[in-house]
Amino acid sequence: MAEHSTDGKRPGFLRRTWEWFWRPSSVLSFGFVMIAGFVAGVLFWGGFHWALEETNTEEFCTSCHTMTKNFDEYTETVHYNNHSGVRATCPDCHVPHEWQHKVKAKIMASKDVYHELMGTIDTDEKYDERRLHMASAVWTKMKKTDSRECRNCHAFEFMDFTIQETRAAAEHQKAIDESMTCIDCHQGIAHGLPAGYLEEYRRVVDEMASTEADGPVTRVGMIDPTGLGSAIRGYLSGTDH
Repeated sequence: MAEHSTDGKRPGFLRRTWEWFWRPSSVLSFGFVMIAGFVAGVLFWGGFHWALEETNTEEFCTSCHTMTKNFDEYTETVHYNNHSGVRATCPDCHVPHEWQHKVKAKIMASKDVYHELMGTIDTDEKYDERRLHMASAVWTKMKKTDSRECRNCHAFEFMDFTIQETRAAAEHQKAIDESMTCIDCHQGIAHGLPAGYLEEYRRVVDEMASTEADGPVTRVGMIDPTGLGSAIRGYLSGTDH
């Protein structure tokens, strides 16, 4: 039987739709659907956040066989074992803190599952063969983000140069003056350096200089662990532009 308003006319479509949404019946009301949707959304968001954090631990990162070699290298560095006992774990260096960048990093990292299954670097020989390629990819990312993950712990503005070693204080002041970024000097801080890394890092810097939309990226000096730092800084300082 058709419904009618008090003036004898049939209610309009919007009113009838609104009443249907909220009227208890065999069909679920819109209000119930909204509440159920809200609860489902909370559960989904909680589950998503839980999964995001569970995949953001050192234990998860090292659960793959292919991570054994580089983790062993990391345990020999100051980021793993030091006088203060403060450690930087895998996600501290490789996963952004900002939510949107973190999600993007997780999506991009899904390719690691494929390479784990394919055994791309499942032996020391395969790992060393691709070491330069992997290092170059990380350097490029860090150069583009101004060493964002390093700066979660380290900041020039809070460094007390008076209690640093003379050389370190001088290098940090130079970095400030020349707008350098952490990775310009600190390649190999947590993993072994590949053969040919100096030439590859220069290639990364030059390639970015040629594609940077906002202007050229300055060639910068690097600290060379073999003691050739001064010569290398001259080589990469940009004086041969």
